[in-house]
Amino acid sequence: MDTNSKSSKSILASPWVYFAVAYGWTWTFWILAARLGISLNTNSGVGLLVLGLFGPAIGGIGFTYLTQDKMSRRDYWQRVIDPRRISIRWYLVIFLFFPAISVLAARLDVLSGGSGATMGGAVEQLAIIPTLITLFLPAFMEELGWRGYALDRLQSRWSALVSSLILGILWAFWHTPLFFFKDSIQYKMGFGSLGFWTFMLGTICVAIYLTWIFNNTYRSTLSAILWHALANGWAGVFTLTGQASNYSAALWLVAAIVITLLWGPKTLARQNKTTQPPYPHSYAK
Repeated sequence: MDTNSKSSKSILASPWVYFAVAYGWTWTFWILAARLGISLNTNSGVGLLVLGLFGPAIGGIGFTYLTQDKMSRRDYWQRVIDPRRISIRWYLVIFLFFPAISVLAARLDVLSGGSGATMGGAVEQLAIIPTLITLFLPAFMEELGWRGYALDRLQSRWSALVSSLILGILWAFWHTPLFFFKDSIQYKMGFGSLGFWTFMLGTICVAIYLTWIFNNTYRSTLSAILWHALANGWAGVFTLTGQASNYSAALWLVAAIVITLLWGPKTLARQNKTTQPPYPHSYAK
């Protein structure tokens, strides 16, 4: 490979190039929907939403094949499909942590005089938008990029905590056009509102939490996909109301701080589980 080719490959491997592509693809469709005033409750709105969701995945898959060797490409997909990387204890963390935070936030809201949460808030939306789109597809498409590709690139340069903060901020603001996309959840919050800022803070804190899981499950992209899909589904059937959303953001902040203090900001992991897991003879411990 000549010098110019090596230089081009190095540039493409930069996480900033990846983020530019992910943002560019997604925002093209979501800003178009916002400018045209298209509602998410229409077929064209759903189509533009879904097209935008492909941004992180297209960048993640594309740059993996452009900048990585055959073994790294294989590793990329193994981390998506291999459930053995995740031990039982981490499956429990994935499936129970988000509901626990939500229930506690709702309880705190009730104790302070609020209504806490409503059940079945997404039933009407799910009648219009297929469950596959509302729950699994966003998680799958986003995590193929955020945790599947970008997090590794960031952690090769910075600590797990710094990488999480960078990814969390960019992940949070990637959603910005949705605050102008008619009838989306973010649109109902309102751009610049308290709900907007709690959403941003919560997303950044969740990024730390997901790095924690990722680094303790042999870089399992599947772990992030499962958590993300569960969070989408749970938030739809157990919708926090009023002050409960603010309590939720505060609890995620506390969780992020506790995780950082207990597992350490450098790796957010007590053991090195960023290499290949010990298969095929045993499951991840």
